[in-house]
Amino acid sequence: MVENNSNDSLVLTPDEARKILRCSRSVIYSGIKNGSIPSIRISARKIIIPRHRFLEWLDGGGGNDLHKGE
Repeated sequence: MVENNSNDSLVLTPDEARKILRCSRSVIYSGIKNGSIPSIRISARKIIIPRHRFLEWLDGGGGNDLHKGE
């Protein structure tokens, strides 16, 4: 049986990303909408964030462009 450790997951939910960044739900969804947070919409109601792309974005100072276009 394979143990599911959230640290090993290939993807994050917007809520998990929000907790990592310690920001509001609206900031996460704004960043997803304007493309500054790397994400994949897999259905009308489901968005996933590839963990490796999110961490690369964060390491590169990604938060600097969270509000671009506003």
